[in-house]
Amino acid sequence: MDWQKIYQERTMKADEAIRLIHSGDRVVIGHAVGVPLAITDVLVEHKEDYHDVEIVQMVSMGNAKFCEPGTEGHFRLNSLFVGAQSRPAVKEGRGDFTPCCFSDVPGLFKTSLPVDVAVIQVSPPDKKGYVSCGVSVDYTLPAARCAKRVIAQVNRCMPRTLGDTALHVSEVDAFVEIDHPVLELGLPHIGETEKAIGENCAKLIEDGDTLQLGIGAIPDAVLLFLKNKKDLGIHSEMFSDGVVELIEAGVVTNARKTLHPGKSVVSFLMGTKRLYHYVDDNPAVAMYPVDYVNDPYVIGRNDHLVSVNSCVQADLMGQVASESIGLTQISGIGGQVDFVRGAHLSKGGRSIIAIASTAGGGKVSKIVPFLDIGAAVTTSRTDVDYIITEYGIAKLRGKTLRERARSLIEIAHPDFRQELTEEFERRFHGNSFAC
Repeated sequence: MDWQKIYQERTMKADEAIRLIHSGDRVVIGHAVGVPLAITDVLVEHKEDYHDVEIVQMVSMGNAKFCEPGTEGHFRLNSLFVGAQSRPAVKEGRGDFTPCCFSDVPGLFKTSLPVDVAVIQVSPPDKKGYVSCGVSVDYTLPAARCAKRVIAQVNRCMPRTLGDTALHVSEVDAFVEIDHPVLELGLPHIGETEKAIGENCAKLIEDGDTLQLGIGAIPDAVLLFLKNKKDLGIHSEMFSDGVVELIEAGVVTNARKTLHPGKSVVSFLMGTKRLYHYVDDNPAVAMYPVDYVNDPYVIGRNDHLVSVNSCVQADLMGQVASESIGLTQISGIGGQVDFVRGAHLSKGGRSIIAIASTAGGGKVSKIVPFLDIGAAVTTSRTDVDYIITEYGIAKLRGKTLRERARSLIEIAHPDFRQELTEEFERRFHGNSFAC
């Protein structure tokens, strides 16, 4: 097979490639910073040629013009994780939200959400004719593998990542060569609250543990307090620049991992050029689709797996709402439940929900007597292990409702402890909180 001939014959301009998309199709768009903006922008420019195209995506870190006002009737978003770009569309009725765990998404593409067209971004082909999905393997590669047609933006700035990341050129129907820097995610501001939370989380992390960390100020704050740890490992749906710093400092070695020793395992990446340069053609980083990385049984094969996630609210029973404020969907389930359950299956594993004690400039408590009306319970009270704020650590697994409530009040912000205590005493039939 002459892959170079295939590649040449299938290379075209974006406005030609989008002709592979037809009205009524279900189109899966690449994820996060792997979004192929050069193609999606052209698709929206030609919106009058399309009707009732369903766009399926989790998070777009670029624009999401296909769900902006004026696209109604042409495109309709089906978001699997509501982000900043898609939130207005879902709230205003131009789009829908499908609740699902991140690990389930590739399976949905084979069952409930069969894929007509996958639009992805890849690195240039290697000497054997394989392109890499680069920083976004996650659901992107599985979508391409089961789609009827595949359109790929080929970007020389996309890192070539290793593991299970590749498609042969013969598996792609159209290539669009457009180079632009991979989208970068700025480093978050870490304040004193985040530092206190990070320090508390670090107290539960021991030498040799394998970590799952999300993105944002709290996960990055956790990393600040791990510099004296030894032989940490990474098995995470994603990581950012802070992990690279610990690798270069010799803190993360992956030496004691019981699954994929010596390798940081991840499904997608978001960060700066420093991160993208580090992972490029780096055999110490193994990227796989999310139905492998986030499979709780795979996660559980890592001994001493510690997961760190966050939430919007936690009630006094330990129920965790991470994706909605009342009925308003603000994010999604993502990989939180995957890793909470995977950590429970791990020998010596621990799962942490780490939150600031307040929101709204200190006016709203995140530890509440009751979740807001309509709020979705993301992680059930039976799955929650630890909840951590800047005021301390609450261990919930195996505890009674009374013990849970007492522990959570103790790590709530002092301004809200009185009203939480009053609810405690009503709920537990006048028993004093001090009992």
